[in-house]
Amino acid sequence: MIAIFSTFPINKGESLSAEVAKVIDAISKSGLPYQTTAMGTIVEGQWDEVMALIKKCHYLVRKSNNRVNTRISIDDRKGARGRISGKVESIEARLGRKVNK
Repeated sequence: MIAIFSTFPINKGESLSAEVAKVIDAISKSGLPYQTTAMGTIVEGQWDEVMALIKKCHYLVRKSNNRVNTRISIDDRKGARGRISGKVESIEARLGRKVNK
């Protein structure tokens, strides 16, 4: 499965990069394939390991903040692997050209 999620504190001001950097560090150290975007991070793996990572990231931000927002969208396709890049490659094949990534 792949999931895109974002975890951030509420009422911490305009710039959240210090808090988000902690989350990206935890994701990077998880060993799961991931891709960070401007609006969230895509992670690929088995249900339990992805959900455990999202929970870990949520509570990592919660440690130093009174209120945290975590948003999750999941694409769970039986037997599919390599979907982070595979989904984009499929679109590029249909278009016959590369797209911005």
